[in-house]
Amino acid sequence: MATDTSLPTARGTASPPGLDRRSRLILFVLCAAQFMVALDFSVLNVALPVLGQDLGLSRSALQWAVTAFALPSGGFLLLFGRIADLYGRRRLFLAGLSVFGAASLLAAFAWDPASFLAGRALQGLGAAVIVPTGMSLLTTTFPEGPLRDRALGISGTLLSLGFTIGMVLGGVMTDTLGWRSTMGLLALFTLVVLPLAPRLLPESRTPERPRLDVPGAVTVTGGLLAVIYALSTAADRGFGGTDVLVTLAVGVALLIAFAVVESRSDAPLVSLPMLRRRTVAFGNLGGLVTFSMMSTVVFVLTLYLQESLGLSAFGTGLVFGVQGVVSVFAGALVPKVIGRIGAHRTLVFSLLGQGVFVAALLGVGAESGALLAGVGVSLASMCHLGAIISYGVTVTSGVPDEEQGLATGLVTTTQQVGVTVGIPLLGVLATTGPSLLEGVRLVLSVDAGVVLVAGLVVAAGLRGASRRG
Repeated sequence: MATDTSLPTARGTASPPGLDRRSRLILFVLCAAQFMVALDFSVLNVALPVLGQDLGLSRSALQWAVTAFALPSGGFLLLFGRIADLYGRRRLFLAGLSVFGAASLLAAFAWDPASFLAGRALQGLGAAVIVPTGMSLLTTTFPEGPLRDRALGISGTLLSLGFTIGMVLGGVMTDTLGWRSTMGLLALFTLVVLPLAPRLLPESRTPERPRLDVPGAVTVTGGLLAVIYALSTAADRGFGGTDVLVTLAVGVALLIAFAVVESRSDAPLVSLPMLRRRTVAFGNLGGLVTFSMMSTVVFVLTLYLQESLGLSAFGTGLVFGVQGVVSVFAGALVPKVIGRIGAHRTLVFSLLGQGVFVAALLGVGAESGALLAGVGVSLASMCHLGAIISYGVTVTSGVPDEEQGLATGLVTTTQQVGVTVGIPLLGVLATTGPSLLEGVRLVLSVDAGVVLVAGLVVAAGLRGASRRG
């Protein structure tokens, strides 16, 4: 495998070694791409009410601005992660950046809802390439141990920081330049990252060239697309519609077929023995819950702050802006915590903390609550970042380099599916209830309960597993 081997192995050292200049530049490029994807999700979040008025999208249809991106990014992640393993991670990474940049321009110049959603879908397709290839390039470039923990900590911090900065920038840019400028920013960001990547990133692929598991690719991609589409449609039409039930049934059937195909394939897209590892199964469960529930909190609080309290897009961005400071603090702290108590315990404590702080948000009121929302969501986000970093370490530890694309594909699929399913499943409760405030409180109570239960399940599932998985 053509991976960079100049980096020191950090296994067994007392503290993470320093990164040399080349390592820092590689990490910068990979983290910048992840930062850009996080920015894409959040920079538009506070602009949704304004965007909806401009393009004619109803409040219940606003979630499609998020779902149009997350549908292809979640559906195609495993496929592109495996293609990158076989044919070159850097090559696919560069292609994903190019598609993402062009799609951002299309979204910026959209003339109606269809053209805008098409641009968002193409952005999602580009992200489906960028995220797994970027993560697998990171885990194959930086060896397992404190050095990789540090790299994942920096990546997770920038991921959370990108989300936070996007909230603030989205508010400022929407109020001053209009929502289209947020999409133009992403295109400009791509032009900065794309020229640097070919010069710095090492090419990396599996040493063998087994055939691509086409039946597995078709069934898992079709199944994920069908399930995500059904859940997203349910936000508009409810879960009782025939089209929703049929699409959901087709999706579940395809995912069952995928499991059967993989059990019989000589070169499976997903290694079933890998899925049987408790670290992979319960680590991804923790990741799915933390992403789905936190994305829902941000979505409903955005609606609450602007529609219940009357804050502007800029004011809403400032409320969420406290997360930036907290994210920097948490990103520096979490790898040290993992070094002391292990990734498994860090994941469990992070989930439980996230659930507690989301429950505290139930105190928001009809006339006041901006301060509580800012403090509560920042503390919940600190725990959320801890869960992001620790679940990534949990799932990828102990996985050989030739399977890192599969492992990181599962990690990033969990991330994107989590972002996708949370809002349709719970966000609909906020937009279809008797009042927005009552709906927001209902969503927050369910959200907190799910995270707390998941923390206990993950704790039980990872009990007895090795410290690093």
